[in-house]
Amino acid sequence: MTATMRPAPSACPACAAAPAAEALATRALLPAQIALSLPTIHCAACISKIERALSAHPQVTSARVNLTLKRASIDAAPEVTAEEMRALVEGLGYEAHELDAGTLNATANDRAGRDLLMRLAVSGFASMNVMLLSVSVWSGAEDATRDMFHWISAAIALPAIAFSGVPFFRNAWAALRNRRLNMDVPIVLAIVLAIVTSLWETMLSGHHAYFDAAMALTFFLLAGRYLDHRTRAIARSAAEELTALEVPRAIRLRDGAEEQVNVAQLAVGDLILVRPGGRMPVDGVVVSGTSEIDRSLLTGETLPVFAGEGQAVSAGEVNLTGPLTIRATAVGAETSLHRMVDLVAIAESGRSRYTSLADGAAKLYAPGVHILAALSFAGWYVFTWDMRTALNIAAAVLIITCPCALGLAVPAVTTAASGRLFRRGMLIKHETALERLAQVDTVVFDKTGTLTTGTPHLTNLEGLPRHVVELALALAQGSSHPLAQSITRAAREAGFAAAAVTDVTEVPGYGTRAMAGGQEVRLGRASWTGARALSETAAFLRLGDQPPVAFTFADALRPGAVEAVAGLTRQGKRLILISGDTPPAVEALATRLGIPQWMAEALPADKAARVEALTAEGAHVLMVGDGLNDTAALAAAHVSISPATALDAARVASDIVLLGNDLSPIASACDTARSATRRIRENFQIATVYNVIAVPLAVAGLATPLIAALAMSLSSITVTLNALRLR
Repeated sequence: MTATMRPAPSACPACAAAPAAEALATRALLPAQIALSLPTIHCAACISKIERALSAHPQVTSARVNLTLKRASIDAAPEVTAEEMRALVEGLGYEAHELDAGTLNATANDRAGRDLLMRLAVSGFASMNVMLLSVSVWSGAEDATRDMFHWISAAIALPAIAFSGVPFFRNAWAALRNRRLNMDVPIVLAIVLAIVTSLWETMLSGHHAYFDAAMALTFFLLAGRYLDHRTRAIARSAAEELTALEVPRAIRLRDGAEEQVNVAQLAVGDLILVRPGGRMPVDGVVVSGTSEIDRSLLTGETLPVFAGEGQAVSAGEVNLTGPLTIRATAVGAETSLHRMVDLVAIAESGRSRYTSLADGAAKLYAPGVHILAALSFAGWYVFTWDMRTALNIAAAVLIITCPCALGLAVPAVTTAASGRLFRRGMLIKHETALERLAQVDTVVFDKTGTLTTGTPHLTNLEGLPRHVVELALALAQGSSHPLAQSITRAAREAGFAAAAVTDVTEVPGYGTRAMAGGQEVRLGRASWTGARALSETAAFLRLGDQPPVAFTFADALRPGAVEAVAGLTRQGKRLILISGDTPPAVEALATRLGIPQWMAEALPADKAARVEALTAEGAHVLMVGDGLNDTAALAAAHVSISPATALDAARVASDIVLLGNDLSPIASACDTARSATRRIRENFQIATVYNVIAVPLAVAGLATPLIAALAMSLSSITVTLNALRLR
């Protein structure tokens, strides 16, 4: 029988194009999902102000601001652009950077935390019910009543442990598959052996069962595992955050026409237009236009840099005052920003080689417990030739020695210390950060935005003639240049009013000019106003043929910078200042704070290389920084701290975040870290003493399920109370 051949549909061009057109139309109707990094928000008022402004936009359907991540998530109509939303937020006085929303989706949900919490809740509920039944047995229930309570306990414990113990079963199996031991192997062995022994005893109408001990063990260990997870729940990949900061779109010039394309479509040699306020999408060379570019996120330079024809620019730098046309010299993975991503990823993998105190204890503990249980089983079997007695005693040894106290030793201390530091304005993100902070002997500081606020302030206002300040205010108030904004802010706070001027024009890369009383007045760079450049930061005002007048500026110290440096010096730590700023500015700050060693004009790779060189010399380095130029060094350091005002990528690369503007808690955090490490070691000693006392009882066959459960709970409570001494 032959198959019937059906005629193929005709190749109608309209029919063939319809699905594609429909798909394009569907995509066009999808709402825009925009993510913005907001590094300068710091309180609930900031959140409500930004959310209200975004939600008031007629084409925005929802806007949410996350203070912890310092990020805004916006759902809007398809035609709304990220640039429009960024401008709206910056109009409110907040710094904003576009993030690639797709890159950040991987870290949107904390599934692991919710999973642990659910298993903890199930084990806690089941443990309480099994304990109630065990109290009846311990109180004297006998024969059929005792057996019934044991069977009910088994019905509760078996499914509860099968569900709640999955993290331990999974980790133990992974370790055994790779032919090694970890802390989860004796845990799983103790739980399984306790359940098997208890079922055997229940079927034989035995007097003792370990269902309650197995459930309590699971609950306590899950509590420690969840505490451990919460200390690092905020930590995300710094390399991912850096990748999200790359500009997703660019304006390419083809035959004089502008076209907006994805950055992935750019090639070396393309001409790209970067408008004022835009971020460089690629590395390149300026072929036309003059402007000033802000390199602070990449190099830490305090002031904008002049950009004219022939000037090299890097991906991630911000164009400030005038449009620039650049020719791409490096795109995609070859750009400086992407190379910084690689630096951070390499540094993060190096830090992961640190072995925590708990891991070190596990290497000694796990094989010791297995050997002891095996010897107990073999000894009692040879002595009694009774498999039931030998198995019961081996189970008792495993339960008594199971690392409940060890499982809580580190998380309990870390949680107590983290709470203490949180009240002082510091957030601990990584589970081993305190251990590493206690070992620090060298502290490396970034300058701009870390020891200083990164905002220039006018230093010589009182010595300037009134008419000069009024003219400067008239020219500066319309400019977005940091020095112009500083003049405007200082003059208005002092009660000055702007002079009457006409024809105000900003000359990108040079300054602002206008006409006043028939004379040209200029405010800007030394070379443009005919002035001699000063060693300190300065802008110059020139009226007609009169000599230029200098406005001098200094970067304000961050609150607590003096106290932090003094406290660390008293502790005997070596202090180093590394910055991308100019040598005079770096030297002046180092001298002012009493930091003996400094390094200027350091690129991101230079900072990371210096930290790695110090580490190679045997130093334990604490890096304190805030910018993109610091991320590789933050990740490479033994431990790192960044202020809350830092960009997302720097905060994510850090182990500890300063929640306020004050740096003074850094010195006290080092003291707290040393105290925490002492408490951890004390907890290990408590666990050891407990085992020295309890193990002989178990080996001698004197540890009933009641004694095992009480001993295990007592050791866990003792460890927790010792940890709470930190508070």
